Amino acid sequence: MTLRRRDLVRGGSLVLLLGTAQIARGATILAVRIWPAEDYSRVTIESDGQLASRQIVVPNPPRLAVDIDGIDLNPALRELVAKVRTDDPFIAGIRIGQNAPGVVRLVVDLKQQVLPQVFTLPPVAAYQHRLVIDFHPAHPVDPLEALIAERMKDVAAGEAPAPAPDPLGELIARQQTVPTPRPRPGASQPQVPSPAPPPVAAARTDRLIIIALDPGHGGEDPGALGPSGTREKDIVLQVAHRLRDRINATSVNGNPMRAFLTRDADYFVPLQVRVQKARRVQADLFVSIHADAFVTPSASGASVFALSQGGASSAAARWMADKENKADLIGGVNFKAADAHVAQALLDMSTAAQIKDSLKLGGVLLGEIGHVGRLHKPKVEQAGFAVLKAPDIPSVLVETAFISNPDEEAKLRSDSYQDDLADALMRGIVRYFAANPPLARSRSV
Repeated sequence: MTLRRRDLVRGGSLVLLLGTAQIARGATILAVRIWPAEDYSRVTIESDGQLASRQIVVPNPPRLAVDIDGIDLNPALRELVAKVRTDDPFIAGIRIGQNAPGVVRLVVDLKQQVLPQVFTLPPVAAYQHRLVIDFHPAHPVDPLEALIAERMKDVAAGEAPAPAPDPLGELIARQQTVPTPRPRPGASQPQVPSPAPPPVAAARTDRLIIIALDPGHGGEDPGALGPSGTREKDIVLQVAHRLRDRINATSVNGNPMRAFLTRDADYFVPLQVRVQKARRVQADLFVSIHADAFVTPSASGASVFALSQGGASSAAARWMADKENKADLIGGVNFKAADAHVAQALLDMSTAAQIKDSLKLGGVLLGEIGHVGRLHKPKVEQAGFAVLKAPDIPSVLVETAFISNPDEEAKLRSDSYQDDLADALMRGIVRYFAANPPLARSRSV
């Protein structure tokens, strides 16, 4: 099929030739947004009424035509043309025309073959009706292969690269050095219990130690908002970037570490996709990073949560899990996608062993965070967080502070506090591996 210029002009004019006069009918377009990312790009059209659409995929050259019924062009919709970024991996440009009375046609010119998804979302939170167009790559990159290639590129970049810091080896060495007390002259020698055997250094596995970092929210979902307008999605991505740099510069018992981010920019990732991403790279740990909010500005302190197979450990933990689990509704998930049932089955595969290891991880992280800031609760709490349901990866959710607290919002915005948080999380990860050496895996470097 070929979309010709006259098809776009029929019933009206090209968007760039339209005048200011608009005919009001049907739904009104309120806002348009584009969220480009390496994983996928999203176009969102928000309106005051539900929109009906039809779409046609044209393979050569690749483009997608979407006819939207019941609307006419207005200034908000015309903004879509200028919102396309040159670095968008998928969208080369957008053309818009009044295809017929009450029908607007979008033609999205693409940079590669895609698997588009077009769906609608009902009003939720601050949003009214949304028509969403997602552009997923037809041939996605294997994230584990990408991590391994990135590591090999770093090694090849220098003839004799300096070894990465190995804080776990140093920690084990310190634990193995136990001074023997000397009795005072003339004093009876007390019965000294036999010293515990020194910790055994973990055997080398000659493979990447992969930590999945999950900056919460993103894209359509801003997360919590601070009194000064600070968005949770921005703060947690900044902390994740700082922690990623520390992880990538560290080794565990001689094995290099690598951080994998479930999102590396401002776009939304559904909760079950975050879990799937961590499993695809065979992550050793999963750390979801958030910045809490509460109904009163006085609430303060950091918290760490693990999954619960039963009830929540407190009413506050249950409230927090319910709030975080609504991210999919706000961020926008195509629940009619073919893999929805498979994804839900995956999220129901949590195991007691995973929860036990998650509590260990949460305990050491909470202890380290307590050295750099106030704790909201002195122990790891548990609730049914959907993002923590990887059945084979120790997983925790860290609420770094209450962004709804003016003082803590200011701290979260500061470089120094973000560095302190990243350092504390890094120390906690190292301490966890000191007691729980990573296991061998099938794909290594």
